[in-house]
Amino acid sequence: MNTPLIHLRGISKRYGHGATELMALKGIDLDIAAGEFVAIMGPSGSGKSTAMNILGCLDTPTSGQYLFKGAHVEALSRDQRARLRRRFLGFVFQGFNLLARTSAQENVELPLLYRGDSAAARRSAAAKALQDVGLGGWEQHTPAELSGGQQQRVAIARAIVTEPAVVLADEPTGNLDTQRSHEIMGLLLALNRDHGITVLMVTHEPDMAAYAHRMVHFLDGRIARDELNPKPTLAAPADLSLAATT
Repeated sequence: MNTPLIHLRGISKRYGHGATELMALKGIDLDIAAGEFVAIMGPSGSGKSTAMNILGCLDTPTSGQYLFKGAHVEALSRDQRARLRRRFLGFVFQGFNLLARTSAQENVELPLLYRGDSAAARRSAAAKALQDVGLGGWEQHTPAELSGGQQQRVAIARAIVTEPAVVLADEPTGNLDTQRSHEIMGLLLALNRDHGITVLMVTHEPDMAAYAHRMVHFLDGRIARDELNPKPTLAAPADLSLAATT
């Protein structure tokens, strides 16, 4: 049997002590194979966001084992976790998190700047990433000159410019209308299907989760259900997945 890309065993996370103690995660076991598209669901306070922070190396578990490509992440130093994030992980957030007075090109280049790539390499990779998300020709526009859907495309381009193994998307359609939401989901689906990027997505919306191959439901700090999606949505309506619409 192939070793999973991500392997969690007994992952717990405690905040506070004594009367203020909160167990956000209570012994999570989860395996994710390379190339999966997984929707992580659950009500507020269920532990799904804490789990995503641990998966993204933004937080560490109180106890348990987290293996990424066979390496024990829970044993890494802060600097080592930062290097793992830069090398293997891309992030997409509900609020886009773009620099307001910076062009789309420069926003997408940021992860490569932090990594120390040359200016020429950054420009080339950012232009390709923007092309991949349907924003070729929009490189010099600032976020204020882009629609919400276009801003999220820039954010996705920034997430994939380092050619990560995993994209972690936290409510990526939460600030978008229905049409733009389906466009973004079609784009994530295409990146997963055509580029082999593993996608882990937190969402409250069943119609967005329907694009995933698998759904993991959190409740009260535990995994309540982990199920395959028998009929995943295969494309955005009207094939809008690569339309850079306004």
